[in-house]
Amino acid sequence: MTDSASQEPDPELLELWARVFEFARQGRTETLIAYVDAGLSPNLTNDKGDTLVMLASYYGHADTVRALLERGADPNRLNDRGQSPIAGAAFKNEPEVVKALLGGGADPELGQPSALDTARMFGNDEMLALLRPES
Repeated sequence: MTDSASQEPDPELLELWARVFEFARQGRTETLIAYVDAGLSPNLTNDKGDTLVMLASYYGHADTVRALLERGADPNRLNDRGQSPIAGAAFKNEPEVVKALLGGGADPELGQPSALDTARMFGNDEMLALLRPES
């Protein structure tokens, strides 16, 4: 029989993960990437399904996004609400992040609402021009 407590993540590990997600939110690229380069998954998700790329995108950190993508982060991973990193960047009107995500293979039509839908909802023609696949 296994102890149910042994199936819970180590509190120290949870604390580390919380710090790592905060590094993504704050755009602390060097610190975050040091953890990824040491073996932390670039696709680590939190309890809401947000990846490091999602958080860096939403908070406007294009350099962090690029560094994560260079290390294999998935630009199209949806969170638990069906939202994509590029839709978050479009919502926050972060053109440099959108460019970084597109350069890393992000799909502007993915998610609910998609980045394209988001730009249309807000009448953001500049963002639409960045996101349109035919551009």
